[in-house]
Amino acid sequence: MTTLQTAQPAARTRAALDAACGHLLDLQSPHGWWKGELQTNVTMDAEDLLLREFLGIRTPEETGEAARWIRSQQRDDGTWANFYDGPGDLSTTIEAYVALRLAGDPSEAPHMRTALAFVQRAGGIEASRVFTRIWLAMFGQWSWDDLPVLPPELIFLPSWVPLNVYDWACWARQTIVPLTIVSAHRPVRPLPFDVTELRTGRTAGRPPAPGWETVFTALDRRLHRYERRPVRGLRRVALRRAAGWIVARQEADGSWGGIQPPWVYSLIALHLEGYHPEHPVMEKGLRGLARFTIEDERGRRLEACQSPVWDTALAINALRDAGTPGDHPAVVRAGEWLLGQEVRGPGDWAVRRPSLAPGGWAFEFDNDGYPDTDDTAEVILALRRVTGLDAGPAIERAVRWTAGMVSRDGGFAAFDADNTRTLCTKLPFCDFGAVIDPPSADVTAHVVEALAKEEGSDPAVIRRAVRWLLKAQEPDGSWFGRWGANHLYGTGAVLPALVAAGVAPETPCVRRAVAWLEHHQNTDGGWGEDLRSYDEPAWVGRGPSTASQTAWALIALLAAGERTPAVDRGAAWLVGEQNADGTWDEPYFTGTGFPGDFYINYHLYRLVFPITALGRYVHEREGVR
Repeated sequence: MTTLQTAQPAARTRAALDAACGHLLDLQSPHGWWKGELQTNVTMDAEDLLLREFLGIRTPEETGEAARWIRSQQRDDGTWANFYDGPGDLSTTIEAYVALRLAGDPSEAPHMRTALAFVQRAGGIEASRVFTRIWLAMFGQWSWDDLPVLPPELIFLPSWVPLNVYDWACWARQTIVPLTIVSAHRPVRPLPFDVTELRTGRTAGRPPAPGWETVFTALDRRLHRYERRPVRGLRRVALRRAAGWIVARQEADGSWGGIQPPWVYSLIALHLEGYHPEHPVMEKGLRGLARFTIEDERGRRLEACQSPVWDTALAINALRDAGTPGDHPAVVRAGEWLLGQEVRGPGDWAVRRPSLAPGGWAFEFDNDGYPDTDDTAEVILALRRVTGLDAGPAIERAVRWTAGMVSRDGGFAAFDADNTRTLCTKLPFCDFGAVIDPPSADVTAHVVEALAKEEGSDPAVIRRAVRWLLKAQEPDGSWFGRWGANHLYGTGAVLPALVAAGVAPETPCVRRAVAWLEHHQNTDGGWGEDLRSYDEPAWVGRGPSTASQTAWALIALLAAGERTPAVDRGAAWLVGEQNADGTWDEPYFTGTGFPGDFYINYHLYRLVFPITALGRYVHEREGVR
């Protein structure tokens, strides 16, 4: 290859990197943070309309704009999916259908008829998930007698007793506690229409499997009998304590945990306990939803969550990887903003770690009760790269807190330590999403990478975490991705962490992972993995190339010291697919909320990760020359 032939691709790559950085800098808030849209599915919008109908505050304007968005997301086959280009989802389609009926769409309309046909083929309301049937029960479209019972007396169980609320993951416990109130009240607010057409008359489900499933099915029958005649004094105290538990966990922005499910159910539960929409707690909660609302030419939609801390830390690291100086005004502003977001108070994590001093960062703007180790690790990495920032004390607190959140097996989960009791997953109620928070490879890897670069870190914690990662490697050489899709995300996180912790690139575990990545490169030079890989092994490592997933693969290969044509082809794919404005198109969802059930399109992923990958690629090549 001639010098001219080498220089031209290098110049194109540098130009692409500069354009991407320019676009990212233009997106920064004057306050210093970055936040990309967090796109999910239309259940957020359908349930928002149902919430407002239940509380009696729904307006024609909100309804019309939300309905316009919901209609725009319907697929040609009449269904709504949980992720772009995914299969139609029964429960999501039912909720969208009911929301459109609420907006005035007649059941005879062509788009409603096609949706109805799918629902009936897929088993109807009878086959939908429990959460969908709860919404329908609140409006008289399903019987409370045919739903699993969650008694509010659950709130009395101490933390050492199985099935106590702290056995659930933080997002699940904040949903379950308000639902115990809803389940106790069994409210019915009739709709101006029926959706009996969504029923099939067929009995859904299967006989309970032997073991805990049979036990809990029998227990649920007993709880149904108790619900008919609860101990009145005990029930009153339980409801009062559960409501107090909810109120105590409302965040400054009015949310609960900064995420949609506990937010809407908490508002409903408190309303049932006598909190009117004008009550300060309710008013703050409803007002806070406005910040999660996006209105544009396509209609009105809600984000399930917001990710400014995560996005800002990723943006700092991306810009620094691209060669942006640590004292660049944008980098300094972002670092200062992150420092101001440090969580200094206790949260539910302290139930398992009562003597651990607080420190760290959460995902959202306002979520002081639930910092997480994943965000904290990324922020530690970012703050160390900001010049002139007095971040030392905050980093030291964060390192100490993060290390203290290690689980007994040496791995790290996102929000809690040792949140691994699987008993609650056997309840009839739990048919949707992850309800516990065990250690995962991606989170453990991010923590290892951050701690390995901090001189004050406990080497024993790092060694145990590295051993955990080595044991978690899949037989094919990859790692499972809990919070991103999927094995590309897990492997993209683990390889840089292992190398940072001192594992040599020629080690067999690294070589196997490299071979897996190179084997799963698409013919166009990029990488992609469909979200169906969580349910169907045939999809592992397979899918249309995306900017974020190609970047994850490149980051991993570069960390492993690869200098192969696969790396060059991956970088060339990113350069070739870049838009004129410096970013990339990425309609595919590459973020994970609940594996197998709930997925996310982080709109900033398509920019920050390619910048990191191309930045490291360019500097590695320039270093060689």
